[in-house]
Amino acid sequence: MTHLTLVRHGQTDWNLARRIQGSTDIPLNEKGREDARWAAEKLAAGTHHAVYTSPLLRAKETAEIIAERLGLEVAGVVPDIREREFGDGEGMLVPDYIATYGDWHAEVPGAESLREVGDRAIEALNTIAREARRRSSPRAESVIVVAHGGVIRAVIDHVSGGTLPRDGEVLQNGSAHRFVAAPGYLRLLEESPVL
Repeated sequence: MTHLTLVRHGQTDWNLARRIQGSTDIPLNEKGREDARWAAEKLAAGTHHAVYTSPLLRAKETAEIIAERLGLEVAGVVPDIREREFGDGEGMLVPDYIATYGDWHAEVPGAESLREVGDRAIEALNTIAREARRRSSPRAESVIVVAHGGVIRAVIDHVSGGTLPRDGEVLQNGSAHRFVAAPGYLRLLEESPVL
């Protein structure tokens, strides 16, 4: 059994402007660095064995801040936990995106569906959990994975059978959600963020 704590990266200027980032590689702003330090302090209350990250700058910098505070190295960069590809919607302001496409589940040219994001992210999380189990002693491994709002939302949606997160619920920058993973099994341990 492996505990996975999915942490949303800190704030960026595009988050602040409510602009859709998707795979656009936007760095953290100063508030985002504060979000990462805050998350690191909260995570320091527990025991963690590894930190993994998305390849996008905002996640990597968040992971580095957390890893440094916890005295860990970033164990790996995992391409399949990168943010959802928004295709033609990438770079749009959220109100303009909703006005143009209707909702987050709409088919947008060049965009991934929430289901596609969930499938690739869950496979990546299972790989991380397998790697952690191979490295661990008989105790459960606790791993931090720094990802993105769309990825965390897709994973929660999948493991809850579509009942969570609730419509309109925002996953805050720096928030964390804890899961337990075992071969062929992924479960959300807490409905609300742990931070």
